[in-house]
Amino acid sequence: MYRILTALLLCGSLAPVGAAGEKRVSVERTPGRGIQPQALADEKGNLHLLYFQGDPAAGNLMYVRRAAGQREFSAPLRVNSQEGSAIAVGSIRGGQLAVGKGGRVHVAWNGSQKALPKNPIAGVPMLYARLNDAGTAFEAQRNLMTVSAILDGGGTVAADGQGNVYVAWHGLGQDLVKGEGNRKVWVSVSRDDGQTFATEHPAWAEPTGACGCCGMRGYADRQGNVYLLYRAATDKSNRGMYLLRSADRGKSFTGQPLDQWEIDSCPMSSEAFAEGPNGVYAAWDTRGQVYFTRIDPGKLTADVPRPAPGRGAARKHPALAVNARGDVLLAWTEGTGWNRGGSLAWQVYDKDGNPTAEAGQLPGAVPVWGLPAAVAGPDGRFTILH
Repeated sequence: MYRILTALLLCGSLAPVGAAGEKRVSVERTPGRGIQPQALADEKGNLHLLYFQGDPAAGNLMYVRRAAGQREFSAPLRVNSQEGSAIAVGSIRGGQLAVGKGGRVHVAWNGSQKALPKNPIAGVPMLYARLNDAGTAFEAQRNLMTVSAILDGGGTVAADGQGNVYVAWHGLGQDLVKGEGNRKVWVSVSRDDGQTFATEHPAWAEPTGACGCCGMRGYADRQGNVYLLYRAATDKSNRGMYLLRSADRGKSFTGQPLDQWEIDSCPMSSEAFAEGPNGVYAAWDTRGQVYFTRIDPGKLTADVPRPAPGRGAARKHPALAVNARGDVLLAWTEGTGWNRGGSLAWQVYDKDGNPTAEAGQLPGAVPVWGLPAAVAGPDGRFTILH
């Protein structure tokens, strides 16, 4: 069914067209029937793709690459050095991908409680691996948690072109005082392209807490700023989405809320970042709707968040891409839930933030524990992977 729908989409039966009649959005199924794709395009237009395969509670992360202008992906490389040490259950604890100095690929993910021995005090590990110098395999996975504990929601990774790599997650400190309000965002920084990492430190002194089973997203922009997006858990029910920014390459962060949400449960939110000529864009879900905003270049201030157009059921898991002209693609899922797949939807906005005619929906395209990824090509076209 997925192949039929995708074929119809690419042939034009379901795909919308731009103002000039040109179809700029294509949709592809993740290779190997994988789930939870994470996609990035480097400066040369090469597509880097990370995805999950296997048992959702104890599977593997796979990496492939597609050269600019080509149609086929490379042979997959397994990222995790220990079989089954990655997790997909919940859709927010899976692998995240960054491309850093010299095109080196960096991956971070939550360790599998099923496959790895769980430390009765610290819990499961926050794992990291990088592509080797030859680009032929991933180095042995490493646990970056040393003074933090009780990893729950998903961690994240970001990298810049100067060899700085940032892995972040939320958890408790060594005092192990329970409660989401006591959780902090922790950051471990590498200055040598991921060869070594410093001991993690709290990103921000403000006691916002962190939504235990919600995800995180990090991004390093072209000016060297580092951004982190996470859902708070102040006073248990105050779960606003917070944006942190570092202007000193991860040494310190400042923050501000992007929205507020009073809910006394964990919504398992996820987030996305993308950068274009008008700045960095961030996206997240709140109250069953997906929102996005543009962050002022080099600042912490952001535009008023904008919801995805129209109405949909249980919108979650946003993905973003921005092309060189400044057009923005926002993609998301509808109707997904615990152990339940759903639909894929998207909307393209012009460089001024106006929605275009390029929008669509693909019913049933998102598998169980699935989510979309989005990337912009050097020709200005967009690709959504699911």
